[in-house]
Formats: sequence, C-alpha cells, structure tokens
Amino acid sequence: MAEIAYILLCHKDPQAVIQQARRLTVAGDNMAIHFDASAPAEQYERIRAELDGLPNVTFAKKRVKCGWGEWSLVQATLNALESAIEAFPRATHFYMLSGDCMAIKTAEYAHQFLDARDVDFIESFDFFDSDWIKTGMKEDRLIYRHYFNERTQKRRFYAAFNLQRRLGLKRAIPADIQVQIGSQWWCLRRRTVEAILAMVAKRRDVMRFFRTTWIPDETFFQSLVRHLVPDTEIESRTLTFLLFSDYGLPVTFYNDHYDLLLAQDYLFARKISPEATDLKARLGRLYAARDVSFQISNEGRSLYAFLTGRGRIGRRFGMRFWETESSLGRERELMIVVCKKWHVAKRLLERIRQVTNVPAVDYLFNEENTALPDLGGIQSTLEKRTRHRRSLMRMLFDYYETDRLIVCMDPGNLDLMEDFFADRSTTRLLEIECQFSDDYLAGHARRVGLAGEQTSAATLARLLPTIRNDMIYETDRIRDAGFPRHGRLRENATVEENAGRLAEFLTIAPEKALQIVRPDHLFAD
Repeated sequence: MAEIAYILLCHKDPQAVIQQARRLTVAGDNMAIHFDASAPAEQYERIRAELDGLPNVTFAKKRVKCGWGEWSLVQATLNALESAIEAFPRATHFYMLSGDCMAIKTAEYAHQFLDARDVDFIESFDFFDSDWIKTGMKEDRLIYRHYFNERTQKRRFYAAFNLQRRLGLKRAIPADIQVQIGSQWWCLRRRTVEAILAMVAKRRDVMRFFRTTWIPDETFFQSLVRHLVPDTEIESRTLTFLLFSDYGLPVTFYNDHYDLLLAQDYLFARKISPEATDLKARLGRLYAARDVSFQISNEGRSLYAFLTGRGRIGRRFGMRFWETESSLGRERELMIVVCKKWHVAKRLLERIRQVTNVPAVDYLFNEENTALPDLGGIQSTLEKRTRHRRSLMRMLFDYYETDRLIVCMDPGNLDLMEDFFADRSTTRLLEIECQFSDDYLAGHARRVGLAGEQTSAATLARLLPTIRNDMIYETDRIRDAGFPRHGRLRENATVEENAGRLAEFLTIAPEKALQIVRPDHLFAD
C-alpha cells in the first residue's frame, strides 16, 4: 500500500506547521519539513522542540533563505527530498505541500487513489508551445541569466536583464532537455525522486542552467520528470485543487467551501484562508477518518468561472474585486504616508526601504508612471487603480508576500484614506507637515498648470494665497476625519521628535527610526 512522505515548504506560523505535521502523520504517513532560514530562529526552534519526538517527521539537514521566483525554492525542496529519502525508506510517494494546503480526502482514500495508478502526478506542458504563462516574461526566463530577485531587487533585476539583452548575451538550453512548465504542487513516486537526485548529482550543466532561470520551481522538476520518465507514466495534472483569478492570483477558500472541496477530484486544496477556522478544523478531522465515501462532481472550476463571469451578492466563493466591501484582510497592516511635497515623501520611503524590510510604494494613485509589478492590467491606469483600490492593494500584499505595506498618497485623496480606514485591516496614517515658501508654491502652480512661464509676478502674487489656503484646507479635512492611529512628522520639529513619531508609525525601534529621519536634507526642496 502507498505510504506518503509529504514535503512541506513553509516560512511562518509555527503553530500551523506543527498542527499540519501532526494531522498528516497520524495515519502513518511521513513529513519532511524545510522552514525558511530567513524566518526568526525561535520559530524554527519551537517547531523542532514540538516535533522532534515524532518518528514520522524529519527536517531538511540544510535550510536556505527562500525568495519567490528564486532557485532557493528548488534548493529547499531538494534538501527536504534528500532528508525524506533517507529517513523514510518505506515511503512510496513524495507529495509537495505548502503551509496553505489542507487535505480534502481521507488518508485511506489517498492511499487507494495512489495504489490504483502507477504514475507521477505533475503538470508538465511544453514551455514554448503551451499558453501556461499568461502574463510577464516567457522565453526571457530561460535564455538570460537572472541573479537578482525581481520583487526585492527590482532595479538590479531589470538592469542585469536589460544589459544582457543589449549585449546579446543569450544562452543555449541544454541540448537534451525539453523545458516543461507547470504547477509546483506535484506527487512523485520514489523511483522518480531517486532518479532526479541522481541526475542532480551528475548533470552540473543542467544545474547551472536552472540555477539562474527565473521562477525555476515551475520548470525544474517538470522538465526533469519528463526527461527521466516515459510519457505513459506521467499524468500531467496536480493532485492539489487550486483556482486562479483573472489576475493570476490564487483563489482563497473559506468556511462554507467544505462540501465544494470534498466533491473535487483532488487530494488537497490550496489556499485555505487563515480566517477559515471551522473549515480547517473539519478538514483536519477528515484526514484520519475511515470508511468515508466521496461523491465526486468536480464542478469547482466551471462553477467559479460561471459566477465570476457574472458577479453576484454573497460570500460562498470568497469576495470579488468589484465588491466595495471586500477586505484587505484582518491580519494585514496598511501604512499610508501623506504629503503634499511628493519628493519629501519619496525620500522618506527610500530611507525606509534601506533600513527596514517593509515594502513601500510611491504615489500609486497619483502618478501614472509609479513602478508597479504586472498585476494582470489592473495597475495599468490611475483610473483602474482607483476604481479597484482594495483589489489592487490585496494584490500588492500578495505580490510582496507580506502583511505590512506602505503607500504614499496626496492629501487630496481623502476618499481613499476613508475607504481604507473603513476596512477590517489595521490602517495607519503618517502625515508629513512641510513648510511652503512662496517660491515653492509658484513652482507648484506651474507644475499643475495653474500658471505658465509667462504668468506675471502680480498674477502669481494674487494666486499664491489661494493655493496656500487650499493646501491648508486639505490638511484640515484629514484632521477633521478623526482617523485613529494618525501621526505627524513636522519640518520644524526636532530630529528626535520626528524619530519618535516614525517609530510609532512603523512599530520599529527608536534607533532605527532615528537612522531614517536623521539626514538633514529630508525636507529639502
């Protein structure tokens, strides 16, 4: 009978990892865990302390710091596979999981399912001929070398990419490898995993190639399995049920999806909402149950496509981007920096990026050319960003894989601030209070088209008080709104005073805040 070794890659929530390991090993299966080396050491130590006594649980012998789209995710998987092969000699199948996955069938059903099919379950479609990639890079993922992370080192990523393209530094794909692409959630037989590990040790050229491809977890195992295993022994599908929105983001499942999930022809589902405590409890009990019959209807994808194509009221399948009530997420924290002098706010955000790891985005609702990732087109115009503001923000949280995000807004965006403060997420506001000289106001009038180069000094003199009063009015409206968690940095305050307010806003140590605000030119025009 099949015996499964689950390969779990995770980077947060130690308690959830512990619960998942106990749930999936109670029926005699196994688990090899790789916990991201960039996560706090005390979290990993807690997991080890709780699970070290379980004979069916092992850990990757070497942990690596993982980043989305990087080779590090593949290396972490290989490290966990090596530990699993050694620790679980009776394991017949190796099943890739994340911390967001949960079983939607019993262990009994899963074992019978795998016994009935002597194949590897892994999506593997021809990289060049298929339309698996919907947006972003395609061929460029492979033919150029990618040394930097596109999310955390965007400038370096594109600088290196553009330099190679200008210089014509394309590289060849290993001659005997037909690159495949597909989901990273697979289930492989033992002999396939052993063959992959043997090839990894032998084929340094293949390893060199994939180490510098972009998003290799969607191509590495998919290509090697197709290279090593006959087509008749590969079922090009995943056993993990997952849906994607029109914008390429994974659909989240909630408490009222239990019956829908059980009816799908899959063994696991991803992603389960952190807030779906009832669903998690029911699915957790399900895995160890016996003699459960499942009525497979497999309508999940078509039903989701039907409903999202029309829009509706209700929450059964999660909230949609066009519903104004849709939330950023109760566990998330949005930090809004408001300043009329955009260059001052941008300067502050650049300092914050240098000193902290919190992602920060400049005036995304005010400047069309603000640097934003490709989110399927919702980011393409100011009008779209504003209309789908909450959806855009949720996508940015997901893109940066963070629960904390900083954005800049103009004081005139009061309606946006009110909307975000009405959300269930935690919203903070930091207002930067600047001094406005007549020269600055005159320049502002020219930048926004209120005055031209030929406007007389007398006309400007009459215009400046109105502009100044308008700026004061915008500030007063923000203060009259009575937002909670509203702090201010002042140009005429001391560095220590501003550091204290910034530390409170970012919830960081005062010395870090002092490091951010210390430069004398922060408020310079």
